[in-house]
Amino acid sequence: MEGSRRAVACRICAYALAAPRRKLVWIINGAPAELDTEVIWLAAAFLVVALVYAAVGQAGASGYIAVMALFGFTPLVMKTTALALNLLVAAIGTFHFSKVGRLSWRNVYPFAILGFPFSLLGGAIQLPGAIYYPVVGVVLILSALQMARSALRKRGAFLAAPVAPPFWAALATGAVIGFMSGTTGTGGGVFLAPVILAMNWGTAHQTAATTAVYNLMNSAAALIGAYSYWDQLPASLPWWLVAVAAGGSVGAFIGSRFLSDRWLRGILALLLFVSGLKLLW
Repeated sequence: MEGSRRAVACRICAYALAAPRRKLVWIINGAPAELDTEVIWLAAAFLVVALVYAAVGQAGASGYIAVMALFGFTPLVMKTTALALNLLVAAIGTFHFSKVGRLSWRNVYPFAILGFPFSLLGGAIQLPGAIYYPVVGVVLILSALQMARSALRKRGAFLAAPVAPPFWAALATGAVIGFMSGTTGTGGGVFLAPVILAMNWGTAHQTAATTAVYNLMNSAAALIGAYSYWDQLPASLPWWLVAVAAGGSVGAFIGSRFLSDRWLRGILALLLFVSGLKLLW
């Protein structure tokens, strides 16, 4: 009798310990138990992506998408998850750049006026994978080439003082990029930064601060627009949010205080290029 009770107790304990693991595996992909290891690897990868991207005023959506593509996530899961992670890291970046006086709201609001509603609209649209990956990949690579070009210029080429973005041009730019970022789940800052720098609408640090706010607003809008797909968010998302919060905090602290303009441009160019290749590959 005592032995049978002990056996039943052992089975109950074993089931209780195994249940969360089975639930996590089933919700994410329905694959075997080694998926637990994949969740940990993804958390580590997201932490590194958030750290490096946050240093240049980005929230990392394109990096998160590239990582998830390697693990076989569907476009819909990639989009919603990237937007959720992006939102948190963008909020951290905005805080740090604002705290050290890098943020100019005069440079932000013209992009945000139409960027927010168009990102909301784009968030409700789901592109098929055959279109999603090539479109985002090509745009990222073209942006990387432009960024690398500006980073490799001689120092004398940076003598021209930046000018405030013209209102109507910034309005149109914010709308186009907002819609593009909403449909792709990238937040928008990764597209906006090359435009600002190419048009000389701000220094690299000002651009990083502007894109951090733009990422924050557009990620929130796109995530709201994609509310009907929230059931696609993986159960392990809270752990990944903790990871990107840690990485984003360190990266934003470093980028807002210590990195030079040339380093900011160079790092961003490399990130854009690698992310674009990953999506095309």
